[in-house]
Amino acid sequence: QVQLVESGGGLVQPGESLTLSCAASGFTFGFTFSHFGVSWSRQAPGKEREAVASIGWSDDITYYADSVKGRFTISRDNAKNTVYLRMNNLKPEDTAAYFCRAHLGTYDFWGQGIQVAVSS
Repeated sequence: QVQLVESGGGLVQPGESLTLSCAASGFTFGFTFSHFGVSWSRQAPGKEREAVASIGWSDDITYYADSVKGRFTISRDNAKNTVYLRMNNLKPEDTAAYFCRAHLGTYDFWGQGIQVAVSS
């Protein structure tokens, strides 16, 4: 089965940077990772889930939430079946569980989430 696993989270101080990775596995013929759009979303305790960034088949097709635009960068390495989220100048407001999602047509796969905490 298709699985997405996030990694790279942790605790950092405001202004520091962190890179999240989303590694995909379990793709077979007809389920090529490079054909899937991939997005990152986040959810803090007691708050609604927020879309953060997404990337299409090429890393020149990207979208960012206004709250992270200019600070976060999404990219992908299809040879490694991995998508990255580079987070610069982190703020306490970025503290949340971050989720990776791969989407194509009726298929929608989610990772289990990874915690990012930004605190002095």
